[in-house]
Amino acid sequence: MTAVSRFPAPPLGEGRRSAVWRDTPRRYGRISRGFHWVMAALFAWQFTGAMLYVTIGDTAVTRFVGGSHFTLGATLFVLVLLRGAWGFANLRRRPPHTGRLGRAATVGHGVIYGLMIVVPSLALLRQYGSGKPFAPYGIPVMPGRDSKIAWMMVPGDLFHYWLAFVLLAVILGHAAMAVLHRILWKDDVLVRMT
Repeated sequence: MTAVSRFPAPPLGEGRRSAVWRDTPRRYGRISRGFHWVMAALFAWQFTGAMLYVTIGDTAVTRFVGGSHFTLGATLFVLVLLRGAWGFANLRRRPPHTGRLGRAATVGHGVIYGLMIVVPSLALLRQYGSGKPFAPYGIPVMPGRDSKIAWMMVPGDLFHYWLAFVLLAVILGHAAMAVLHRILWKDDVLVRMT
């Protein structure tokens, strides 16, 4: 059965094409939705690798899934910065978050964005401090060197792992709330992002 949206498509005429790409008060545009779902898929891959490592240890499967962890982490970091910039550019056009649940959604999204910046930042700081080279997709970002910078490694060693799992928990809560909106409250919040 197809859900009927309370948010009709923008009217035909001038501006319809740009409304498809940009956010509107009724729905997120194609670019925002693209960022959301591409990042969701990449995070799913990242967390699958992490969960495999935690549950079955260092195996061929874990190395296959987790082998892209550094590169995808850097990719996600760039994507969250781009997505954040796009979100700020569309802030006044975005669907509103009203009422108590809307304020909770705004806080939840803020926590997600904050963690999506902090978690890879800690990993990049640790990587630089380790003195090991870092070249995602063959692009030299950090040259290797002989010495380590211990104070740069400590925050990543202490917090990257745990904050990543906090991020996973918040993302799962975010997805659960989208499903609750659809099933329990019968509203079309999920339709805005699909």
